[in-house]
Amino acid sequence: MGGIVGGIADLTTPALIVDRAALEHNLAVMSEALPGDRLRPHVKAHKCTALARLQRDRGHRHFTCATIAEIEGMARAGLGDDLLLANEVLDARRLGRLDARVTVAVDSSATIAAAARGGVREVLIDVDVGLPRCGCRPEEAGALADLARKQGLSVRGVMGYEGHVVGLADRARRAAETEAAMAKLATAHADVGGEIVSAGGTGTYDLNRVATEIQAGSYALMDTAYAKLELPFRPALAVLATVISVAPGWAVVDAGLKSLCMDHGNPSVSGATVWFCSDEHITLGPLPSAERLAIAVGDRVGSGPRTSIPRSPTTLACT
Repeated sequence: MGGIVGGIADLTTPALIVDRAALEHNLAVMSEALPGDRLRPHVKAHKCTALARLQRDRGHRHFTCATIAEIEGMARAGLGDDLLLANEVLDARRLGRLDARVTVAVDSSATIAAAARGGVREVLIDVDVGLPRCGCRPEEAGALADLARKQGLSVRGVMGYEGHVVGLADRARRAAETEAAMAKLATAHADVGGEIVSAGGTGTYDLNRVATEIQAGSYALMDTAYAKLELPFRPALAVLATVISVAPGWAVVDAGLKSLCMDHGNPSVSGATVWFCSDEHITLGPLPSAERLAIAVGDRVGSGPRTSIPRSPTTLACT
């Protein structure tokens, strides 16, 4: 997260780079909207303890993780005040050995038993609120909470992820369906008890009125899917590549499928059209409105589905 000695031009490509100004903007906007423990940032979006420290410095001391390895990394980095593994696991022994406060999501007798057997002391009852993934039915949550307590676990509350809602383009529909999903979670919480109702994501961070804490993560660096929702966050991550070949109608850069996150489709580069991606190459063509690419061998290009990089005389900003 520090400065680049010699600047971007001296980096070996492909290289993953962060626009620090955009990142700081995103952290500031979110910390104002959800101060302190109202936000439990999800680290799966960046998997970076240095960035997590910046979030902690903004007042967010509690974090969400998706894997045991993420929990372990956060604990080693001294960020283990309150870590939530928002996922079911059947072998929790590594978690029970950590010098950190760890809470695990459970949604069945088997995952409750695994948490108790592994030495985990605290759990949240994971509730299905409409996304066909993990979570018990709302009407089952109370019985599972009772079972967990009988096995010596402390039940801190409930969680439920409205992941089927967070990316809806229409804000009014996104709000209505968030409310419907959270009504299910509120019903479960009434039966379970506890101080925590954990839910939400970047797409619903300002719409979810039920959750006591929001598990947003993508806001920090953003991605092109959320960028379509006109949220107040800026793209902050890009893969920097170098133009290695130019032909009369196209150009090639030295980053490809092996360097990119492609779950939102092809990368985009302002001033060019991405024709296709190979394992280690991206082929660029001119925009439909242009006759040629204003690009030369050696130029640096920010590419990737995630974000933008600052403009310089030899840099194209990814959109």
